Amino acid sequence: IAGLYRKYFIAMKDPPPISVVMPVCNGESTIERAITSILTQTGPDLELIVIDDGSGDRTGPIIAHLAEQDHRIRILTLPHGGIVGALNAGLNSARGRYIARMDTDDISLPRRLKLQSDYLDTHTACGLVSCLVDIPPARQDNRGYRHYVTWTNSLLTHEEIVVNRFVESPISHPSVMFRRECVDQFGGYREGDFPEDYELWLRWLEAGVRFEKLPETLLLWTDYPHRLSRRNNRYSSDAFYHCKAPYLARWLKANVDRPVYVWGAGKTTRKRVRMLEQESVSLTGYIDVDPKKIGHDRLDLPVLDYRNIPGPDDAFVLVYMATRGMRDRIGEYLTQQGFAEGAGFLCCA
Repeated sequence: IAGLYRKYFIAMKDPPPISVVMPVCNGESTIERAITSILTQTGPDLELIVIDDGSGDRTGPIIAHLAEQDHRIRILTLPHGGIVGALNAGLNSARGRYIARMDTDDISLPRRLKLQSDYLDTHTACGLVSCLVDIPPARQDNRGYRHYVTWTNSLLTHEEIVVNRFVESPISHPSVMFRRECVDQFGGYREGDFPEDYELWLRWLEAGVRFEKLPETLLLWTDYPHRLSRRNNRYSSDAFYHCKAPYLARWLKANVDRPVYVWGAGKTTRKRVRMLEQESVSLTGYIDVDPKKIGHDRLDLPVLDYRNIPGPDDAFVLVYMATRGMRDRIGEYLTQQGFAEGAGFLCCA
């Protein structure tokens, strides 16, 4: 009887402005802390939709116990089918005009949802808003992760996010809040051998959705070794490049009317260039600094010395150098030569 009354009570209430979607599979060690960080948010009313994706540990009893204490928690229990199905089930169940993402091993700081919803309220042209994220002290020793967080935290404006979207995912998935109509108009998460969040960002940005990022740290983003993005091939480097190739190819065809050169002639870059060629992108040549490569043909394309690049009226450059620090140095060099980022060159690694 109590359960039926609770469902009736929820159905009769006006929908809350914010729906938080939290998928979980075997998250018994962290989920209570993550849920508490949502339930103690300041600001507007919310509903927390927890999608139990076939957990085999104590996750189910933990969230059931928490739901008995707080009517804002709604539980969807599914047979294990993976994160994409769980996320879309959460989106389909969400009643709020704003939808926020949250993962079970992260912590939302108390003002996160208020500040993000306030921003969407007052910036009606913005479809998605993120925030700065920080790494909990226990994971500060992960140097690669720390560098990525520093990079993504440096991209605040829509323009910065757009021009860097082919480097890596420019926003952290559990930090976002977006309008319900973005899902209705441009679709939710897609199933495939690619990172589901990155594909969604690329698709929405291609459709013209405006992304912004609040310049405040509002999420503690944990990178545990068991995190899905560390264990599943869908989040490998190759998967990211396969995901971005068709979006980059369409952008090039729509926006570039000059010969396209690729900076970097190494084996890994050539492998990734083949992905573009499979999307019917015609490339003119490679650019490199290694005298052993200059003057040779790679995949039937010439390799130019970087000092002999045609001017910005006669060349568009895709920077595929992923070595830390090199991307920025190349960008500075191209800028000095008159190339504008986003109009004369793009960083893609």
